[in-house]
Amino acid sequence: MKIGNYNISEKSPVLIIAELSANHNGSLKNALETIKAAKRAGADCIKLQTYTADTITIDSKKDDFKLKQGTIWDNKYFYELYQEAYTPWEWHKQLFETASAEGLICFSSPFDFSAVDLLEELNTPAYKIASFEITDIPLIEYVASKGKPVIISTGIAELEDIELALDACNRIGNHDIALLKCTSSYPAPIEEANLLMIKDMAKRFNVVTGLSDHTMGSTAPIVATILGAKIIEKHFILDRSIGGPDASFSMNELEFTEMVKAIRDAEKAIGKVDYALTEKQKKGREFCRSLYVVENMEEGERITKENVKSIRPGYGLHPKYYNDILGKQIKRSLEKGERFQLSFVKDETQ
Repeated sequence: MKIGNYNISEKSPVLIIAELSANHNGSLKNALETIKAAKRAGADCIKLQTYTADTITIDSKKDDFKLKQGTIWDNKYFYELYQEAYTPWEWHKQLFETASAEGLICFSSPFDFSAVDLLEELNTPAYKIASFEITDIPLIEYVASKGKPVIISTGIAELEDIELALDACNRIGNHDIALLKCTSSYPAPIEEANLLMIKDMAKRFNVVTGLSDHTMGSTAPIVATILGAKIIEKHFILDRSIGGPDASFSMNELEFTEMVKAIRDAEKAIGKVDYALTEKQKKGREFCRSLYVVENMEEGERITKENVKSIRPGYGLHPKYYNDILGKQIKRSLEKGERFQLSFVKDETQ
């Protein structure tokens, strides 16, 4: 999978996405500064959300349209929330341009066909299907028809939902798909992260997998990296004091910077399957055990547990020979501290 100039493969570094979401809190200046801060923090991408209140819901005060799912937004109406949270469409061009100037990949989550059309005009390099849109098969088909990589969050998905979404992409002929494990709680409890799904989805569906994370802190992204995630997405904000619908579960610049460093360190720690030692590790073998003469010995004396022992350092004979040499005679006198060698042992068969 290639997004912009970033090739995602089994051996590539994790693609780290800073999610702008509503963290501009209605200010274009905040949005632009957030993009620049994301670059400083080590993000590879900035991701937007492209909708208006009218393209995602309707202005209704019926009970169905009142949030009451135990979220941080409860008692608001959908329309009110999305009016507050949306990123104005007239900003998009400048946000894309600023991201490009900063060396960041920029793409977005569209929430209807008109949002896709806008993003096509901006030559978006990829699309993200948000967790709650995974059941919108017509939208997924329309996104897939653009021939760009499609990243799908699975926060509220059952297995059938994932299969239907993948089938929609494949049916259109778009096989450039990534699935992100996600827990659609804000913030998400760490015990509900269920990160083993990352490995299972990669194997089950043969796609790139990753994590769209709403837990607090860096633990989940680090563990996800170790489990093979190739994409990590985290909500990012200049300063939580700005406020806004997503501020409470978003990382600030310092926290995001620390997370990026931890992910990159985790990648280094994963390493590879290789039983060969580096030169530095070979040097460390000097501290392992080996066989040494620990008492002065006369020619013809027999080897005992008292005069030859397995001790540090590791310059002497390998301890695997210890039981073989016990009770044997030596050919010559030996001094305490001498490295024992097999050549010291008298051949008693002659």
